[in-house]
Amino acid sequence: MSSERQVHVGETKDRSSVLREQLRHAAEIKKRSVVIAGHRTSISLENAFWEDLRQIASSRATSVNQLVTEIDENRVGNLSSAIRTLVLLYQRGGL
Repeated sequence: MSSERQVHVGETKDRSSVLREQLRHAAEIKKRSVVIAGHRTSISLENAFWEDLRQIASSRATSVNQLVTEIDENRVGNLSSAIRTLVLLYQRGGL
């Protein structure tokens, strides 16, 4: 019975390590340059939001720059928050 428990504890540690690594990667903030209405600017977002933003742009057959320009034209508040909100709404099926 103790060997079963050790396997279970080991699996928990492995899952915990995987989760920690996934969270670390997803939450890491990356600063990227985008062009909005012909002007280059930098935006800082977590990796998870950059990845989802690329997927959303692809699903709309547009570029990340074009999507960010659209978000910028319609936003309330700061651009990074508006991007995160769009990603959240998209994931919830609201867009």
